[in-house]
Amino acid sequence: MGLPDVVRRELVARQLDEQITARFRTGRRLRVLDVGAGRGTQALRLARAGHAVTGLERDPARLAVARAALVAEPAGVRERVRLLEADGRDTGVHFRPGGFDVVLCHGLLMYVAEPDPVVAGLARMLAPGGLVSLLVRNADALALRPGLAGDWTAALAAFDSAVGRNRRGVEVRGDRLDAVTATLAGIGAPLRAWYGVRVFTDRTGVQEWGPARGTGAGDLESLLAAEERAGRTDPYRAVAALLHLCGVRG
Repeated sequence: MGLPDVVRRELVARQLDEQITARFRTGRRLRVLDVGAGRGTQALRLARAGHAVTGLERDPARLAVARAALVAEPAGVRERVRLLEADGRDTGVHFRPGGFDVVLCHGLLMYVAEPDPVVAGLARMLAPGGLVSLLVRNADALALRPGLAGDWTAALAAFDSAVGRNRRGVEVRGDRLDAVTATLAGIGAPLRAWYGVRVFTDRTGVQEWGPARGTGAGDLESLLAAEERAGRTDPYRAVAALLHLCGVRG
């Protein structure tokens, strides 16, 4: 797993745990829907914590990785996880409204041309008081990557666009904090907290983690500490590569 993925996984997990602890009684078994579950990292982590998790993933290859990882878990964890091959835009087809305490949508909206209907569908899945967790590409930071690389033409173009390329060269769509805040308010799940994710990591030029790459465990912990602090602190969090937004259904 590359360094940016490690940082994203760890930071989002810490932030999500913070919001769950703030919203729900300790020890409560939550009903979690993970839309765009990918390789199942967050789904399995939450299942290990005792929660019942349903993961949706449309990519068969990623779903196969998640299922293989699930097979390796203890029986108690396996019993708490359900993985479905399904499109995250079709939650209303598979589930009744109000059936989940927590809904995750991490890294999916950047591939969706019209995110508002998707977010509205996610909110309908929430029980009253439920938590929705969104991880989106930060449209207000799209000029930083090409600018720091000296690609001034691309940097200038990024100021007037919500579309850019991620570190893998894939075209993705960004979202702006004020726009997502308005969307959450409009669907009855107003924003309660937001964080920046990967303020520094994407700009270091280091893509791999491990002693062979010059990034040891101690270095990683220092990086995570710096990232966690920056992701909660203005003005740094506003220029993070990703934004983690948490809303609560009224």
